Amino acid sequence: MKSVRSSQRINKIGTTSDTITGRGGIVLFSRYLEMTGILDILESKFGFMRKSAKGLPVWILFKQFFCFLLDGTSRHLVYFDQLQKDKGYAAAIETERSQMASSHTIKRFFKLFGWWLAPHFRWILRKLFIWRLKIMKPTEIEIYIDSMVMDNDDALKRHGVEPTYKKKKGFQPLHIIWNGIIADAIFRGGSKNGNFGNVVANMVTDLVKQIRSEYSESVTIILRCDGGFFDEKNFTTFNDLNIAFIAAGKMYDAVKQQAGDAADCYWNSYDIKEQTWSFLEFGFRCDKWKGFFRAFYTRCLYEDRQMLLDFARPDNVILTNIGINDKVLENCTAERRQYWLTPAAIINSYHQCGTDELCHRGFKDFGFEQLPFKRFGPNSAVYYCMLIAFFLYQTFKEDVTAEIIPITSYATSVRRKIIDIAAKIVKKGHTITLKLSESVRHSLKFDLLWTNCQNPPPILV
Repeated sequence: MKSVRSSQRINKIGTTSDTITGRGGIVLFSRYLEMTGILDILESKFGFMRKSAKGLPVWILFKQFFCFLLDGTSRHLVYFDQLQKDKGYAAAIETERSQMASSHTIKRFFKLFGWWLAPHFRWILRKLFIWRLKIMKPTEIEIYIDSMVMDNDDALKRHGVEPTYKKKKGFQPLHIIWNGIIADAIFRGGSKNGNFGNVVANMVTDLVKQIRSEYSESVTIILRCDGGFFDEKNFTTFNDLNIAFIAAGKMYDAVKQQAGDAADCYWNSYDIKEQTWSFLEFGFRCDKWKGFFRAFYTRCLYEDRQMLLDFARPDNVILTNIGINDKVLENCTAERRQYWLTPAAIINSYHQCGTDELCHRGFKDFGFEQLPFKRFGPNSAVYYCMLIAFFLYQTFKEDVTAEIIPITSYATSVRRKIIDIAAKIVKKGHTITLKLSESVRHSLKFDLLWTNCQNPPPILV
């Protein structure tokens, strides 16, 4: 027989009637949702969907779905059946056991949604965006527009699941991103590219008008986009709105020839981190375009401290109306105007597109790509709920947990460090107490988190 090395061996397994949970930190997010007022807004927009007084209120269903997303234990809706039986989880999200939704309740709820309700979700998303603008008060708003592929390649008969440019079948929603959050979005089938119809022009126009009417008429707006949005109608729309755009161009043969024929004296360079970029500035337009835009042909000369040979250099073409349309920078200070007119600022801003795309990675880490329903309408509702919950998760990090965990942390890290903590909920008299271990309470500064989650800036609509 092996010798016993531990003096604290467990000899028996038993059960307890105490209300305990392994998701003690989710109470912070639950209280944050309540105190921001988002549940009231959702109730006002979708309360009509409650068909009977016997059913659960709409705001409770949204709250439980948002908490389900942050919990992240499962992406399957059947997991609600397990949560319904967990009195510790119900207590942690501050919900009566009788009001916990089953998987069938959640499925019936989402099946009520049709594609025509998407504008209601987008209205809420844009209101959340204006809410954060009014808090942060930026004098310059840099936004990025891009599509995101949601891989549903193994889905059976999903309405809207179509081949995408990534050679996977799925959905391809269009996003406008600001400061790591998705400010506006349109849920679309997988075959819709960046220039499908007038969607991009209309989407940007609506958002810019809302920024200027509800936030500031004089704020400077800079829009970035990749080569998928290379189109005269897009650039003309941006220019007519008097917003600056910085976009990827196309590597046409004529552009390559112009770069190849340019004398060395016309090439300039600038350094960024461990790389040196050479660039050639010229005017650009396609044959049938009505006007010229400012263009930069760029080449990366260094990579990992080694100079690249000519054939290995990743060349790019960048287009902008900065320096062409004087109105786009008219509200900047003289110093900022001078900065944005420099080639280095424009090229450096374009290189931020990669950072902007990290928002998609964060969104997928928070939610899931494979949507659960066969019809487009219910899947659209699930997608928009994930967007709103993701937005609030991002602001939750800023408003509540910023002093404990970096706001750039992905959901997986937040779940492990903040959400997945053991807690005991004790009800005595008219008081409900969340009890934590002494070490967790002090290491996470839980008293500070509890104060923060109860005093977020309210959403005003």
